[in-house]
Amino acid sequence: MKKVTVNQLGGSPERFDSLVNMFREHFESEPVRFFSAPGRSEICGNHTDHNRGKVMAAAVNLDVIAAVEPDCGNFVTVKSEGYPEDKISLESLEPVESEKNSSAALIRGVLAGFKNRGYRIGGFKAYTRSNVLKGSGLSSSAAFEVLIGTVVSGLFNDGGVSAVEIAQIAQYAENVYFGKPSGLMDQMASSVGGFTEIDFADPENPVIEAVSIDLAAHRHSLCIIDTKGSHADLTPDYAAIPAEMKAVAGYFKKNYLRELTRDDILGDIGGLRKAVGDRAVLRALHFMDENGRVGELAEAIRRDDFAAFLSVINRSGESSYKYLQNVYACAHPDEQGVSLALYLAKSLLNGEGAARVHGGGFAGTIQAFVPDRLLESFVPEIEKVFGERSCYVLNVRPFGGVEVSL
Repeated sequence: MKKVTVNQLGGSPERFDSLVNMFREHFESEPVRFFSAPGRSEICGNHTDHNRGKVMAAAVNLDVIAAVEPDCGNFVTVKSEGYPEDKISLESLEPVESEKNSSAALIRGVLAGFKNRGYRIGGFKAYTRSNVLKGSGLSSSAAFEVLIGTVVSGLFNDGGVSAVEIAQIAQYAENVYFGKPSGLMDQMASSVGGFTEIDFADPENPVIEAVSIDLAAHRHSLCIIDTKGSHADLTPDYAAIPAEMKAVAGYFKKNYLRELTRDDILGDIGGLRKAVGDRAVLRALHFMDENGRVGELAEAIRRDDFAAFLSVINRSGESSYKYLQNVYACAHPDEQGVSLALYLAKSLLNGEGAARVHGGGFAGTIQAFVPDRLLESFVPEIEKVFGERSCYVLNVRPFGGVEVSL
């Protein structure tokens, strides 16, 4: 496991000083170790990971941090700033139905995942605080899961559990214990860090390739715009996307869309429409094209062709809007903050840069690559509509889950 200093993390020492004081006040003892896991920004590959597709993502400089003290007792106790304390018994690691959609479920699931894979687990106390925007598309839940996994690896397994396996355990916790059928991209991007192209054809052995693009050299910045929309009650909308994609695969006696081609779908589109409906067909076609765009984006980065990079980002966004249809929930047509943010961003960019829906969609955030010379006007114009601190200018973080030395 990588160990970094606070300065390398890019955070302020005062943030950790405050965390230490919170730990002392809550637990009346002294923390001895510190950990961090980042949020992530999906760059391309919108809703492809759960059907064994390709994605490109980047860890960002917003994270969840933890002050930790090992505990010889049989409990893991986690207090997150602003939330009630969670206390999990190491003797009771089966899924709890009433815990679904809670942080307790994620903690229990990560502990069970480590135990199921033959790793050591033990008791500890942790106080966490986060600056990853909740519901922002930056995957605050994945960052929290990866953080807990990084703590367990560091405390009880000499930091020897790989970033890939921590991500797989985190996904297991989210799928089985939390109850959200997410793919593996969020956890992998948070755990591995940097700017990465990930191929999930074999999710047990994902192919991860580091790629690098210098946004500053191209005089652009990555902005995440928080529309302040709520993700409450949207789990069925998220769940419908992998379910419909897998229904298309099932029509062809396959388990995942990655096992098909675009020609397979178009070649039997009449029967497919009758069997699964038009939206499922459109979502499957989005998958096929989006999977190809990830490779196209990687090649543009390798050539340092920034115009091609922006073109792929824009086409990814258009496909998500038109064919994946995850920009707003059909049940709430009056709530279309993401659609509005896309319109405003495109208007302000005036043919430059790029903008697309970010993350799972339906509410939350969009992503924009903004020419630096436009930032001074772009940010305040966006914040006129969505409020102060709704437009974040981010940096890419070169590492994932880490231990931090103060």
